[in-house]
Amino acid sequence: MREHIARLESRIKELEMPEMATSPPITLFDPHAPAYFSESSSPSSHNSPSTLSLSASASPSPFPLDMDSSPWDAQWASMTDFPALGSVADSYGSEDPPLELAQMLLDIFLPHRHQCGFEVHVGRLRESLTLPRSEQRHPVLMNSIYLWACYLSRPTSLCEHEPLYLSRALAAVSDAISNPAKVVDFIQASCLLAIYFLSNGRVFEGSYHASVAASLAIQWGLHQVGAEDCTPRNVISERSAFRLDPAKDSIEQGERILTFWQVYNLDRCWSVALQRPATLPDSKHPWTAVSTPWPQRMEEYETGELDIGHGSPTIQAFFAPQGHVQNVTGGFSSLAMRVKASALFEGASRLSSSWSPRLSSSSSFTDSFRTIEHTITRFTTTLLPLHQLAATMPDDKYHLIAIHSLAHASMICLHEHFLDDQVSREVLLRGARSIVAVAKYIGDADYDFLDPLIGYCWVSAARILITDLVQLQATWPMANTSEIRGEIGTLLYSLTKLSTRFPLLACCCNSLHRLPSVKSTKASGCESAGSVRTQSEFVGAPHKNTTMCADDPITIGERTNLASTRGCHLAGSTNITATIARISSRLLSTLYVP
Repeated sequence: MREHIARLESRIKELEMPEMATSPPITLFDPHAPAYFSESSSPSSHNSPSTLSLSASASPSPFPLDMDSSPWDAQWASMTDFPALGSVADSYGSEDPPLELAQMLLDIFLPHRHQCGFEVHVGRLRESLTLPRSEQRHPVLMNSIYLWACYLSRPTSLCEHEPLYLSRALAAVSDAISNPAKVVDFIQASCLLAIYFLSNGRVFEGSYHASVAASLAIQWGLHQVGAEDCTPRNVISERSAFRLDPAKDSIEQGERILTFWQVYNLDRCWSVALQRPATLPDSKHPWTAVSTPWPQRMEEYETGELDIGHGSPTIQAFFAPQGHVQNVTGGFSSLAMRVKASALFEGASRLSSSWSPRLSSSSSFTDSFRTIEHTITRFTTTLLPLHQLAATMPDDKYHLIAIHSLAHASMICLHEHFLDDQVSREVLLRGARSIVAVAKYIGDADYDFLDPLIGYCWVSAARILITDLVQLQATWPMANTSEIRGEIGTLLYSLTKLSTRFPLLACCCNSLHRLPSVKSTKASGCESAGSVRTQSEFVGAPHKNTTMCADDPITIGERTNLASTRGCHLAGSTNITATIARISSRLLSTLYVP
């Protein structure tokens, strides 16, 4: 990947200063010519990297497309310290970048589009670069894609163009707002900008663009794609002021469906991470009920296998008990499973956060709690087992990693307010260890393609394990904590690897490393946790459980004094509770640093 980007940078300089170019002229080829590539006929492998066969004489760019999947271990000093716009030469004026450069940037971005939740027909996106300007995808979307291409190239010098494409994307917003024909492009771009800002720790800007995407999706009826086929015409006419023109074909209809669920995943998951209410409504009111059919693979839309739905609520039917809903179709693609995981994640968090002591005897809360818990359990049993991940296509593997992580994080969200209850404590530990199990199936090459939200799942699991570690440290005789320390080490390793791509997670990771209990996880002495280098440094090395750091929450002396009053266990429950609360508070504070 680094070598590929270095060649791109060299070519960009040649485009900027033609008089300095030293390489021979480059002949462009039609990337959509039949002889250009051959693909497997299997729908499950369509558009996957392993099924794309390029010939040496038919390349759309002067460089091969084989992207080295080795991780980028180099760290950059400050991800949010962008150079001033004036220091980045606007080599292309107010025009679009040259076609060759645009294709290069697209080649960098497309393998990572699922990482951003961006689902699109790749062929049509490429073709739009050569169409008349009025038929091209809107500049707000294309510049957002170019922005992400530069972002993904960090820490190479290509990322110096981030401010250029960011300013262009933001400048194109005003035109996109006034162009109803490009509203889908605008919503897709808003999602890309939101995740870009959120990943860089610019929470307020990210939240703004996420809210814009959600509001526009509702305003233009993307939450009810296909409802016009099941709704009386007199009802449609009353709300037709903001309705998109009928889709030209199943591919365009499919992109609208995929765009809505892109917005839904963004809204539901990041609202939990940012501790704010979700923006997208989903009630029983006919104007706000989400009835857009479950997302399908783009290959199915290409062949016309479009599930138009029945106009019935999609998400509400998912939460309904089995046997209570009829006419339920679809919902088994990896994209649909990702949506279901997002719905469970936000639903569990919302219900758990609504609990208060006065609701302890509320039958309504208990019923809702059991419904969501049962739905999560039922959902996890339908997922592909972890040991089969290696046999899946790369894109499906990354989806499944996120789905498994979110499903187990949902159970943690549901039970985390009831840690004092022994049953909930066991459920929490089981969920945290399940997330650890998922993390162990992630290879070093996979981190470049993971959803940044997985980092939040790891932090949630680490919070539970650290709390349990504190309780184990408060027992006498001292319990064996080597297993739980290894599990925490696995999460720290994974979080550190992913934080090199997403600065927001670096704040969480650094704060976790500074926790006293985590410091003693890395080594038996009082050394600082520092940066993680290899997973074996945490997992493979044995831990001496009899050595305590001076700044551990409960020292050996405190254990002895407290244990003498109550046999083998501590009597100082107040001290333990205060310690746990203090650590949990510090963990929570790491997640919301603007």
